[in-house]
Amino acid sequence: MHGDGDTDWYGPDSATFGDRIAGAREAAGLSQAELARRIGIKKSTLSGWEQDLSEPRANRLQMMAGLLNVSITWLLTGEGEGARAPGTGTTMPEAIALIGEISDVRETLAAAAERLARIEERLRRLELMEEAE
Repeated sequence: MHGDGDTDWYGPDSATFGDRIAGAREAAGLSQAELARRIGIKKSTLSGWEQDLSEPRANRLQMMAGLLNVSITWLLTGEGEGARAPGTGTTMPEAIALIGEISDVRETLAAAAERLARIEERLRRLELMEEAE
């Protein structure tokens, strides 16, 4: 996702882990609050990561890399597939908004699937009760 000239901007000598999180988040068009919500953490936790005051666990790191469309290696070291340096390339706000919509629909579907499973379980219990009578 980055070109040859972009590596130094977020490289290990130029940027910290927190700088890369913030840069990738901004390149994805997400606020701290939005990214935090999508990975299931508090905004203050994300802020701490971006300020290099703390670091995420592996599962959150993996989720964040996926949402930001960067590699875990890039987040950790600045090497590999990462965000473009500021001012390079063009952003696609409509595409970013659509990706956000897809994420919201996935969350809605997951909640609906959980609800459906609970309803099915209740129905099974009712059927078992009727068979026992």
